[in-house]
Amino acid sequence: MITIPPISYLKGNVEVPGSKSISNRILLLSALSRGKTKIVNLSDCQDTEIMLSVLKKIGIKFDLFKRNNFCIIYGNPNCFINCGKTDPTRLSFGNSGISIRFLTAILSISNNNVVLTGTKRMQERPIKQLVSSLKQGNAKIFYEKRYGFVPLKVIGGFHGGEIVLDSHISSQFLSALLIAAPLAPNSTRILVKKRIVSKPYIDMTLSMIRLFKVHIENYHYRLFQVNPNQKYVSPKFYCVEPDMTSASYFLAASAIKGKFIRINGIKKDSIQGDSKFIDIIRKMGANILWKEDYVECRKGELCGINIDANDVPDSAMTIAILALFARGKTIIKNMNHWRFKESNRIISMKDGLIRAGAYVEEKRNRIIIYPPEKFQQSKIRTYNDHRIAMCFSLLSLSNRTVIIDHPGCVNKTFPNFFQKLKEVSYR
Repeated sequence: MITIPPISYLKGNVEVPGSKSISNRILLLSALSRGKTKIVNLSDCQDTEIMLSVLKKIGIKFDLFKRNNFCIIYGNPNCFINCGKTDPTRLSFGNSGISIRFLTAILSISNNNVVLTGTKRMQERPIKQLVSSLKQGNAKIFYEKRYGFVPLKVIGGFHGGEIVLDSHISSQFLSALLIAAPLAPNSTRILVKKRIVSKPYIDMTLSMIRLFKVHIENYHYRLFQVNPNQKYVSPKFYCVEPDMTSASYFLAASAIKGKFIRINGIKKDSIQGDSKFIDIIRKMGANILWKEDYVECRKGELCGINIDANDVPDSAMTIAILALFARGKTIIKNMNHWRFKESNRIISMKDGLIRAGAYVEEKRNRIIIYPPEKFQQSKIRTYNDHRIAMCFSLLSLSNRTVIIDHPGCVNKTFPNFFQKLKEVSYR
């Protein structure tokens, strides 16, 4: 457990880690291309370590300089062929959904014999929609234990064709297909049924694929046309943007009680959809100064807001915390996909908000948050979910002590989060 005493105000510059989502994409795309790629500001989070560990196990070589968040990947697409040719290769992904979903798609193309597994929570997170879509393209994938969930045995055989994908649970299913399909021997048409959740992550994937000289036709996010036998070409150098969701906790804290918080490297042309968080908190009343390469936030009189969680996939949770300090109610809609994350975030978020003293209504695919008349002294259950831990640390701005259980869960994305918060906090 960690105890955070009340914070009077915040002041200072905060350096947040590189984006987890970008880091995992750039590592995989670099591994799939020939030649070396130099990556700077790579996230040092658990998910990135898992991706590197898996790439190493299948034969990808790299030089990692953790102290400087710098990595050189020596790409080799042949490493993704004939994995486990003699004996099955077993790859463990912890609770990294992005890594296991992306590698499931990539390893389904060529002849392989690989078992993909993860933690108990990972084995509760659905993967059926992705596996079903790959099987439509002739991939040989088998469930080792429970239908629809990992562990999986991946043999290969995906050749493209017409694929119908249900992407309402996770955008990572579609991103995984988009990364894998250009390598298939036949052209691929991906038909998307139902509304895509977290669409900004699809834009991120497409943007990074283009950087590697691979072409995909996008028809209004309902149909994607992919030519076969394409090759990923390394850009040679890539700088990972600061993680916008990690930045959101400090910007939100400053909107509540900040003299100022500045975060460098957050650009207006960011490929992270969560950069829209800045405009949302400005509408809520935060005082924002957003220049070309930094954003600065000062406290303001906050009011409730109505937002769509699909616009800010991860930082919508931070808005839920800001709602506790805002005048009037806040409505967050289209957050049903929260159920399938590191925890069931509808349950875990609602639990924490109620513990803080808020009144919360849960209606179909939306929650309505009414701020507390009086904050309660809170002991927050994180459900071993990094985002729950970081979100509810902001309750220390309510003149109350907050106790966070399992604080080590923040290692998944932001290992030194609590230290960074302490550095800019004044009591």
